[in-house]
Amino acid sequence: MITVDDLYRKKENQEKITMLTAYDYPTAVLEDKAGVDIILIGDSVGTNVLGYKDVTEVTMDDMVHHIKAVARGSENSFVLGDMPYGSFKTQEIALNNARRFMDAGASGIKMEGEEDVIDQMEYVASSGIPVCAHIGYTPQTDGNNASAQGKDIGRAIELLTIAERTKKAGAHMIVLELIPERLAKEITSILSIPTIGIGAGRFCDGQVQVIYDILGIPERIYKHAKAYDNIGEKYKNVISSFVNEVKALQFPTKDNSAEISDDLYNDICQWIQKNSPNLSMAHQK
Repeated sequence: MITVDDLYRKKENQEKITMLTAYDYPTAVLEDKAGVDIILIGDSVGTNVLGYKDVTEVTMDDMVHHIKAVARGSENSFVLGDMPYGSFKTQEIALNNARRFMDAGASGIKMEGEEDVIDQMEYVASSGIPVCAHIGYTPQTDGNNASAQGKDIGRAIELLTIAERTKKAGAHMIVLELIPERLAKEITSILSIPTIGIGAGRFCDGQVQVIYDILGIPERIYKHAKAYDNIGEKYKNVISSFVNEVKALQFPTKDNSAEISDDLYNDICQWIQKNSPNLSMAHQK
């Protein structure tokens, strides 16, 4: 299984790191077999799977449930659990919830935030649990109105400073979300821990994407994402074919059914004829 040390070696050797979200066992199996380095159970499970309006609705129980499913499907990938909104308000709460993730099968945890989470991050990391930081655009606190961070000198300096602080606090890697490419490049060169970009350009040590975005399932594909296929339309066509064939009596066919011998069928029919009144009365009771 991929470890934190393996990820460090990839950075040192300038070998790109891949991270994808997964929320269920079958997807985890596919990603693991495809060689994804890090499988992220993101709090985006709320909007992508559970139908929540916002990621802040995601609970610890939601996350633990999906981490268990993904962990069962991963043999080699590093399984990273996204700590949901409100789950790391204090150091003790953060550590207790991080331990729940590890007990569920996670290899490490991710915490969104900047100055407000440094103490919690350091506390969890000091317990021996691998921690991934997440700075820039942070959906848990910035909401659904995503915008690039670090496009003025003040904010750029904030991001450079907080990136270094997360590393000193014990973070083992860091997600840079919606940060201008050249600023992300400088953060990556400064830090000794791997940087994983999403909408942060070409020079991060790795890239993370939401699995449904690269499959082309949502109608809208964001600028920072790329749809490698149009699986959503294919899904819809397959489902429509099923609906149409059932209504047209084209499915199932005899080939889709189990058979019994004529003798057994005749025995069943005779038994029904003798017992059908009793069966009907039993049903009415």
